[in-house]
Amino acid sequence: MERALTEDWDKDDNIGGLSDDELTYRFKEAIRIDDEIRRIKGLPVARYDLERRQSYLEYPDGTREYREKP
Repeated sequence: MERALTEDWDKDDNIGGLSDDELTYRFKEAIRIDDEIRRIKGLPVARYDLERRQSYLEYPDGTREYREKP
């Protein structure tokens, strides 16, 4: 049974009938929805600033609280 599962997974890079692109899309949508729910609840959302190379919390009002580098 285990070998059959492995063979199915290797076929066309599909897992459970979903392509890598579909899985990536669903993952990104789940994160977007979770972020939206957190904003509605008034909770901060963790983000990363590529320019400053630093993580921060973004609050629903748009303010950012950068984390200190260790």
